Amino acid sequence: MQPVEDCLFCKIVAGEIPGDIVLETEHTVAFRDLNAQAPTHVLVVPRDHYANAAELAAADPAVSAELVTAAAAVAAEAGYDDYRLVYNTGTGVGQSVFHTHLHLLAGRPMTWPPG
Repeated sequence: MQPVEDCLFCKIVAGEIPGDIVLETEHTVAFRDLNAQAPTHVLVVPRDHYANAAELAAADPAVSAELVTAAAAVAAEAGYDDYRLVYNTGTGVGQSVFHTHLHLLAGRPMTWPPG
């Protein structure tokens, strides 16, 4: 897929705007969230643009799985065995950038249910 011209995350992936990148793989980029909700709050995105997690899973299940694998690697590198992974799909649940992204949160106690 081609990058979307006005997509913030496509621009970070392309290196057009800076991001605090912590991991890159062939298909993913992981960078720190500017609005961190935990001591470790990293976004893991596919290099290709998909609007949300469901769209990515339908189009490329292997890359969808790679997001989780990349998040686990970031958590392990930061020294965390316990962490939370979150996808938001749609404005009603808080998605504000419409490029699939997986939130990795770690480093503080978290309650269930979230929110």
